[in-house]
Amino acid sequence: MTSRRADRLLVIDMQHAFADDTSPWHAPGFADAAANVLRLVEAFGDRAIFTRFLPPARAVGSWAAYYRKWPLAHRRSPIWDLVEPWGSRPTLDFSTFAKWDARIRALVRQASAVVMCGVSTDCCVLATALAAVDGGAQVRVVADACAADPQRHEIALQLLRQRDPQLTITTTEIELRVNVASAGTE
Repeated sequence: MTSRRADRLLVIDMQHAFADDTSPWHAPGFADAAANVLRLVEAFGDRAIFTRFLPPARAVGSWAAYYRKWPLAHRRSPIWDLVEPWGSRPTLDFSTFAKWDARIRALVRQASAVVMCGVSTDCCVLATALAAVDGGAQVRVVADACAADPQRHEIALQLLRQRDPQLTITTTEIELRVNVASAGTE
């Protein structure tokens, strides 16, 4: 039985659109990050929550200009599926960068912290982490389980470090040690 205070893992947008190196949205380092995400998901088990970016049926506001710039992104296709081994995993779907809403808050309400990983560090991870902190969550972003263009990845991590003590940057190895230690006390 999982402790009500156990950390929760939020896995952000591990989708083909970011994994495929022919995609204009390819996140360099995706494969390395995915290997660490796999280790984290195995350790967190049913405490892992997956999100997925999906285009809206109708783009409004600033999203209309966004989808004019990225027309391929405004159609439903297999690029929005999660990569394996998570292809059949249930997801919470969003048509926004930030993956923080009432559904996520309800799932993490009793968690001591929200551990975040996924893509893209400089967009959806950044937006989600800031929204979570703004909502009062204690956040840990796993740097080596996130991916983006290397320069933007580092800039995003620098920005996130400025949110300490509400948000800290961590690694897969640290999270695995924390998870094993906390699992022994449940």
